[in-house]
Amino acid sequence: MRKLLLGILVLLLSASCISTKNTIKNIDDSIPGPQLNGTYDSFIITKMASNKKYAYHQDYPVNVGFTSLEDGSKNQVRFLNALAGPKGEKITYKLVDTCCPFPTKKSNMGAGMIDIFEITWEGNTTPLRIYINKFEKGELMIPLGFTIRK
Repeated sequence: MRKLLLGILVLLLSASCISTKNTIKNIDDSIPGPQLNGTYDSFIITKMASNKKYAYHQDYPVNVGFTSLEDGSKNQVRFLNALAGPKGEKITYKLVDTCCPFPTKKSNMGAGMIDIFEITWEGNTTPLRIYINKFEKGELMIPLGFTIRK
């Protein structure tokens, strides 16, 4: 009986670590992969986001999962390298956290996490944080408050 109770407790605790429902609103598997610039270090992005939550909320992350999972981190960097500050300033960025577990078929574990990047540029005293999902696909857009790197 004791082993059964322990087994049930372990099962309940492990199941609670992954949300059973995917709350991400902007996944679109029909979107073709974005083009790469000539040096292949960034994506070519031309559309400006109209949704204020895009990239700034865990339910509306930038979804860069266009290639293999192994390329997910490269795609995050390709997206970030395409951005510039509001007046074209060169940005700097760093991964600061992960959050928001969600179920996905694109991971061997059956779950994914969203990465949070902190972005700043010269003259910016308050870094911005954006959410990037390397597992799923979605339309890439320029988040409000940014421009495209020239």
